[in-house]
Amino acid sequence: MPLIIIIVLLSVLKYLEIGPLENMSWWWIVGLFIVAFLWFEFFERMLGRDKRKAHEQLEKARKERVNKTFK
Repeated sequence: MPLIIIIVLLSVLKYLEIGPLENMSWWWIVGLFIVAFLWFEFFERMLGRDKRKAHEQLEKARKERVNKTFK
């Protein structure tokens, strides 16, 4: 998620031509978009991070239901 925030921030600063970004090429920002796309579509799945997060959320919800039932 921090990568997406950085990309959006850089895009806005480049569009408004603020600071040292006014001379920077748009290709750097497009490159970051491509890196973010590849990360979220391929590498995160290959590393199993998407399933791990979903499993953690399900486990947390299960524990909350158990605690709510027995208290």
